[in-house]
Amino acid sequence: MHHSRFEDAVRDLLRRDGCRDAVRVGGAGDLGADVTATDPFGRRWVVQCKHRRQGLAGSPVGTPDFQVLNGTARQVHGADVAVIVTNGRVTAPAVDFAGRQRLHVVDREVLGAWASGGRPLWQLLPAVPPPRSPPRGERLP
Repeated sequence: MHHSRFEDAVRDLLRRDGCRDAVRVGGAGDLGADVTATDPFGRRWVVQCKHRRQGLAGSPVGTPDFQVLNGTARQVHGADVAVIVTNGRVTAPAVDFAGRQRLHVVDREVLGAWASGGRPLWQLLPAVPPPRSPPRGERLP
């Protein structure tokens, strides 16, 4: 799969989960955002996709990728939730950095669970910010 198709697939998963405005914005000069979306609860998602041609056998996603996301997701793109999605693996230092910076990691295992269709991404990730607004047509408790 080409990296742009991977970005399209992530966008489509967010749309499936109810993010009607999910768009692929990746490309040269994307400033760390390949897909942006607003979930049914009003949270703004900024996703950086890291496709590895060799999957788990490919190079892992490292701390520098998370540093770029951390420097742009909230400040430039207005993210409530900043995520890196990969079909591969993530280094332990990168996972540690992500946790300290409130960034979310979707590695191959989480991606598989998400793609299986059982639950939306926000139900699979720990410590997602609370909703900004109720889902369309509903009220928050």
